[in-house]
Amino acid sequence: MKGDIGVIGLAVMGQNLILNMNDHGYKVVAHNRTAEKVDEFLQGPAKGTNIVGAYSLQELVDKLESPRKIMLMVRAGDVVDSFIDKLVPLLDKGDIIIDGGNTNFPDTNRRVAALKEKGIHFIGSGVSGGEEGARFGPSIMPGGSPEAWPFVKPIFQAISAKTENDEPCCDWVGNDGAGHFVKMVHNGIEYGDMQLITEAYQFMKDGLGMTHDEMQSVFIEWNKTELNSYLVEITSDILGYKDTDGEPLVEKILDTAGQKGTGKWTGINALDMGIPLTLITESVFARCLSSLKDQRVEAEELFGKKESIVEGDKQVWIEALRQALLASKIISYAQGFMLMREASNENGWDLNYGNVALMWRGGCIIRSAFLSNIRDAYDIDPELSFLGSDSYFKGILENSMFAWRKVAAKSMEVGIPMPSMTSALTFLDGYTTARLPANLLQAQRDYFGAHTYERVDKPKGEFFHTNWTGKGGDVSSTTYNS
Repeated sequence: MKGDIGVIGLAVMGQNLILNMNDHGYKVVAHNRTAEKVDEFLQGPAKGTNIVGAYSLQELVDKLESPRKIMLMVRAGDVVDSFIDKLVPLLDKGDIIIDGGNTNFPDTNRRVAALKEKGIHFIGSGVSGGEEGARFGPSIMPGGSPEAWPFVKPIFQAISAKTENDEPCCDWVGNDGAGHFVKMVHNGIEYGDMQLITEAYQFMKDGLGMTHDEMQSVFIEWNKTELNSYLVEITSDILGYKDTDGEPLVEKILDTAGQKGTGKWTGINALDMGIPLTLITESVFARCLSSLKDQRVEAEELFGKKESIVEGDKQVWIEALRQALLASKIISYAQGFMLMREASNENGWDLNYGNVALMWRGGCIIRSAFLSNIRDAYDIDPELSFLGSDSYFKGILENSMFAWRKVAAKSMEVGIPMPSMTSALTFLDGYTTARLPANLLQAQRDYFGAHTYERVDKPKGEFFHTNWTGKGGDVSSTTYNS
């Protein structure tokens, strides 16, 4: 009996996806560039299963049913292209290659088009959930060649996480790089969520002087509210974890955050598309700032920086912080969906935003209770331009506004950096302001560069230039992009 699917790459994600597929009755053929890794897997975690090994790409292809389905769980970039180049001569028309890594979506666009010319289907699929998700049910976001989806759908939906209503957290996203784009935005929101939580942690620790046990209790309680989510849950676990000497382990971890690039890609795409992804971009910059550890140590000494204690009823502040975190988290998702909407329009993907929320409801790192409310919002209005306009989320934002401003103002007053939480508030203030001072900015552009402007008392699309000093000319430059 031949295999249902082949998987190349036996790092932790690849191994756990294979074991997950095996648990659901699929025969998997496993391959790795190093034969020793195949042997270790077959004699270790895969021992006693129906998983079989392949020690060459030809053997892998020969052991698979047609149309062959081969999933790459390898490092994004040149490694993926290298495997594709080696596989193509061994495959037949109609076979399917799947990239399950964190690939930048333009690469997926390119690979779909190139392989289509050879008669081979390509799927670029985001997979989220980490090691545990891969093993017991990840969120899976496939896109690419739509002809391939019916052949892959049973496997992916079987192994994916399920909602409380037993709905698979996996569905077809769209053509070309749509799946990897949605995964990229997922990771951008993940950056934002993590940064927001760390800002709340610092406010409690440095501002309110709370112990780690007290902070752990707060996060446990918060997880019983609208903030219920995977990241809030694991934060409570982390804060409660003690080192061998009984002290909180988290305080012995160097305060320099790593990143693999997906958050940066999200910010770059937002800038390219003109979407104000302020919160997520600030979270990327916060990681960049954290990496300047030596400079920060010197600067603290140079400036004599000290945070002031936040005075007042601690429980009142904790509740205000909860509301500020919740409101900021909504803005993080709202900005992410704004970016997906623009990308869908630009690329003709026709994304189903309710389905995206469903795919993120379980298995993935940003899974949270209110994703069900996001799905409901887009079921009611599939063309919803701003998530905060939905009645449910509008109510939360309005009810949280006083507490949110209170926390933001106090953080500025006492010197606790909260870049993502404050930028989220500033974004909403800007988004809900009918007239911004960009009229003055455009006048400045026309003054020094003759870039022209539109007038509120004239039809939109009609451009004007003023000789502001009487010394300049009447010739305009180019019109501006609004």
